[in-house]
Amino acid sequence: FDDPNVPMAHALLNSSLIAVLTTVGTLLLASLAGYGLARIPYAYADVVFYWILGTLMVPAAVTFVPSFVLVSSLGWVSTLRGLVVPTLFSAVAAFIFRQYFLGFPRELEDAARVDGLGYWRTYWRVVVPNSRPVFAAVGTIVFIGAWNSFLWPLVIGQDRDAWTVQVALSTFTTAQTVNIHELFVAAAVSIVPLLVVFLVLQRYIVAGVERTGIDD
Repeated sequence: FDDPNVPMAHALLNSSLIAVLTTVGTLLLASLAGYGLARIPYAYADVVFYWILGTLMVPAAVTFVPSFVLVSSLGWVSTLRGLVVPTLFSAVAAFIFRQYFLGFPRELEDAARVDGLGYWRTYWRVVVPNSRPVFAAVGTIVFIGAWNSFLWPLVIGQDRDAWTVQVALSTFTTAQTVNIHELFVAAAVSIVPLLVVFLVLQRYIVAGVERTGIDD
């Protein structure tokens, strides 16, 4: 933390903020998409679902340059919006939520509709409170992915004030020198938030994996 060339403390703060915002945004968008695909009947639900699955077959390298051009044209380089907004929706998370909600007890939703709740209020008041395991499982996966992300923050976070912890770690290794002792200590510090998140949510993660059938 005393190295003037590497703003490690600020990088940890940036990574924490980006990971939390990305996790919350992804959980909201993906769960809404999954619930809509699983429970709301409309003509093109299957088509939309297959299009979402189709995006998983597109390599990230194909969309990387167009995404950068779009973010750059919006003036979001080295900003929080540029680091967070393009990564908010996850097709994998939407798929997991859909599979989970397909097995969600319909009796609870039917009881909510008898009380006069529509799809929106049923989702917020009944489905979300009873789906904590899958939210914890998906949230942990998204948080770890956002925390460990390197290439996108490296390209978008061009200013030192926008560096994430992974970008900061990479500065300890250059073509001329490798600062081993600082690199190892910084790497050890950088995994502490991941351990805390995993330990706090581990019991929900196991239940979420079992309910979604990810292990199958």
